[in-house]
Amino acid sequence: MPADAAWRRGLAYRVTDLFVREEAGLNPLSVSADRIAYVAFRGANLLAALGGPIDRSGAGLVVEVYPAATLRRWGLTHRGYKLPGRDSLVDELLAAAPWLDLGPHEALCRRSHDAFDAVIAALATRAAALGHTQPPTPEQREAARVEGWIALPTCELADLPTGR
Repeated sequence: MPADAAWRRGLAYRVTDLFVREEAGLNPLSVSADRIAYVAFRGANLLAALGGPIDRSGAGLVVEVYPAATLRRWGLTHRGYKLPGRDSLVDELLAAAPWLDLGPHEALCRRSHDAFDAVIAALATRAAALGHTQPPTPEQREAARVEGWIALPTCELADLPTGR
């Protein structure tokens, strides 16, 4: 008897992946996928190097982010932004956050989606530090502590400098 789709999804996706799919309408790559699996292994190694048990639910020292979902939450272009032609997206970000000064790194953000992702990740982490991300529900919390939890901002981008 073949396994049903929900059972297979439970093997391939974490609780947080299913949450992001429901909340943001985006499908994070499964950590069982080949390219993201290597990144997940490296991330697990870095977390282990911190020593002691790490709460991966976002309530502790570590915050997991998903830049495309963060962009979508803030009403910015989130599809295809890793393709060439990021200039308009950097312009869109700077217009939405006039307080943000990329300084000498602006040119790099225009050239490199990795640099742009790092900026979005930092902004999402700021939202988490302010308590403006959606935490796991009590039913999701135990899985999130072990599997990880993607911090989806609940605030507007404009609220980050003031902490509102």
